[in-house]
Amino acid sequence: MSDATIAVSGLRKRFGSTLALDGMSFTVEPGQVTGFVGPNGAGKSTTMRIILGLDAPDAGTALIGGQGYGSLRRPLSRVGALLDAGALQPGRSGRNHLLWLARSQGLPRRRVDEVTALVGLEPAIRRKAGGYSLGMRQRLGIAAALLGDPPVVILDEPFNGMDPEGIVWMRGFLRSLAGEGRSVLVSSHLMGELEDTAGHLVIVGRGRVIADTSVRELIAAASGDRVTLRTSAAAPAVMALEDAGAVVTVTGPGTLTVSGLPAEKVVALLGANTVPFSEVSPHRVTLEEAYLALTQEAVEYRGAGSGVAG
Repeated sequence: MSDATIAVSGLRKRFGSTLALDGMSFTVEPGQVTGFVGPNGAGKSTTMRIILGLDAPDAGTALIGGQGYGSLRRPLSRVGALLDAGALQPGRSGRNHLLWLARSQGLPRRRVDEVTALVGLEPAIRRKAGGYSLGMRQRLGIAAALLGDPPVVILDEPFNGMDPEGIVWMRGFLRSLAGEGRSVLVSSHLMGELEDTAGHLVIVGRGRVIADTSVRELIAAASGDRVTLRTSAAAPAVMALEDAGAVVTVTGPGTLTVSGLPAEKVVALLGANTVPFSEVSPHRVTLEEAYLALTQEAVEYRGAGSGVAG
């Protein structure tokens, strides 16, 4: 097992009458960003806390390079984590926050300057951290996680509070960490950001794993054999395709989704019936659509509807 591998096996955890984890098992491999996603109450935070030795499981194991967090020597050099961007002393400058952490692990002062530059926090690093925006606190927390240059990085909701420039930076930054051979585990509710960032997904619900797959495979499976058709003659197109046994759904002005026929057959039918079209392409759902379809039965809290009371 690589020093950068996270192996979670059979985790069970109960808080009073609430079963938080019910056999949680997955592996995070080096060299890629693994998205860790699921509805509120799915067990993500509890799992991360157990990996980091902050909670003890009732059963099962969570190992980093084959070792429990509590047995790691100089843990900041093995795993860096950000679970709460607000966990800092507000009266202390960002630089002193990092210096204090570095000193506790026997790390050189120059490492503080290196990680400060790495996360782009140099202009604000000598200001009191209590005056930082959430996005700046996220950057400071990530700098702290990287002080020991660890092979494993665990981040909980790192996109929170980021402005558009910060989100673009975060995407590239996470991919670069994985490109250096690290294991990167990222919890996030922003499916659009993970679609552009993660190579692998662990989707959880009600304390167990629902899916453990690549982003590409999940989207392909959720997209199915559907075809997107754009045409200025929707009615004749629907008639011709339904006569051939297809299921056709109108999804927008001049846009149809066709199920039951491959794209090449759709093109042939439209041509034979002289129906004009501008596009015929395999239908591709977004990661968010695939995720929602997969987790709809695992949502703990669900709104009654989209209407607003008067």
